[in-house]
Amino acid sequence: MMYGFNFKAAVVAGAISLLPAVFGDGVNPRSDALAGATQAQVQQQYGPQLSKHASIYFPSSPQFANLTDRWSAFTTQGSISIVIEPATTHDVAVAVKLANKFRLPFLAVNGGHASTSSINTIQQGVSINLRNFNQVQISNDGNTALVGGGANTHEVVNGLGAHGKVTATTNGGCTGQLGPGLGGGFGRYMGYYGLILDNIIDMTVVLANGDVTHVSATSNPDLYWGMKGAGQNLGIVTEANFKIYDYPTSHWVYAEFIWANADEQLEPLFEAINKINVNSSQPKELGSLYTMFAMIPEHNKTDPVMRMQFSYAGTLQEAQPWLDSFLNLNPVSWWKNDSLLPTEIQPAATQDIDSQVCAAGTSWRLFPVGLKEYNITANRQVYNMFKQFVTEHPEFSGGVVQFENYAQEGLRAVDPASTAYAHRDDDILVSMAPVYAPSKASDVLAADFANKVRAIWRAGDARGGNWSAYPNYANGDEPTEALYGYESWRLEKLRGLKAKYDPQNRFRFYNPIVR
Repeated sequence: MMYGFNFKAAVVAGAISLLPAVFGDGVNPRSDALAGATQAQVQQQYGPQLSKHASIYFPSSPQFANLTDRWSAFTTQGSISIVIEPATTHDVAVAVKLANKFRLPFLAVNGGHASTSSINTIQQGVSINLRNFNQVQISNDGNTALVGGGANTHEVVNGLGAHGKVTATTNGGCTGQLGPGLGGGFGRYMGYYGLILDNIIDMTVVLANGDVTHVSATSNPDLYWGMKGAGQNLGIVTEANFKIYDYPTSHWVYAEFIWANADEQLEPLFEAINKINVNSSQPKELGSLYTMFAMIPEHNKTDPVMRMQFSYAGTLQEAQPWLDSFLNLNPVSWWKNDSLLPTEIQPAATQDIDSQVCAAGTSWRLFPVGLKEYNITANRQVYNMFKQFVTEHPEFSGGVVQFENYAQEGLRAVDPASTAYAHRDDDILVSMAPVYAPSKASDVLAADFANKVRAIWRAGDARGGNWSAYPNYANGDEPTEALYGYESWRLEKLRGLKAKYDPQNRFRFYNPIVR
């Protein structure tokens, strides 16, 4: 087994200090079980039970800062005392059981992309880093793949793509497959195959008490239902079998458009998008229309521009009518690549693992709302608000307003009652995404502005009444019903699962069902 520091040498030198705090960080422990414990004593508890390829790291370890870094600096305001890198499902179970023994909170980490404020509530916790679980193994019959709980989208797309296969994934190469998958999982193939969670056949799950269980439609079916939509509240998935498919097309058409004159072009743009998606009719081949308001000075030095990323599964001839819908709106700039392999579209969209959007160190936040169609008057109000905000507060000029349209056919093919995911009636995902240098003052300012933007979208939703927030984008201040559904039976079922499988609410740091 590998440790995060040279244990033997430290013992000889007498360098292991008592741990009255976050293992040396100067705060009183939350648990009397750790009072006066040493790193050596903690290792003596964990070490013999972990496999030889597992690792333990403490704050004194050189690797610790990197292992506790997250995509959004906003979500690093909690505290971690120990990082465990398990190598087997048994190691994950050991990590959970010993965290329970020491009465330490714990959090499983895949890509570290959750931006919800609830992540910040963990104090003196154990981080269970799943990156060793990054396998993508295709079955002999070619119809399923075993995907590790730590595999990211890049690994899944390329691991399957090497064999001409695909499954539902997110659009971002650096996000995990199962982290977003447990909360939904939007992406370019949603029109074909639905959400990521719709393609999960079975899972190996470590429960809150450290027990390991198999979860499927026939084994623990109640938990299978709950894991698909609220899984971060119910267990740690170390691996899952996914449905996989032959490529539906050998090539994609990818294009980007920029409109720099929003005063004249905003309304026609959103009218065109509404027309494409009338009655949820966006074709499955038109996998993604991702539009944003953003500051791009090379196109407009003073005002936000409108930028669109267009993804079509098929030939240029097939895509051309849809391209024309936006070329007719006279973009100031546009380009296309009409012969991308399925594994090439993420890099083309600058959404792969080494792209700027995947870089850590900045505070990224998301404030989502689910919609049926665009209220264009509301979008005009949001544009004007965003323009004024970044003018008055240029430190937020890296933020964007996001408008995400995905084909709905695959998602609609699934019975809404068959999973815990509650938002199958939404066609559109909009979100205010502040991006800024980390600071407490900016945290407050960002949230205040973003919630004003959300209020405009909510007021403009023709359906009225209840509003929804995509759990994977949640900021953490949303009501439980907005995340997990307003139907009383749905929330009662989820709370019943919590009482059965996690009565102590150990899984409470990701948009908790029980607060």
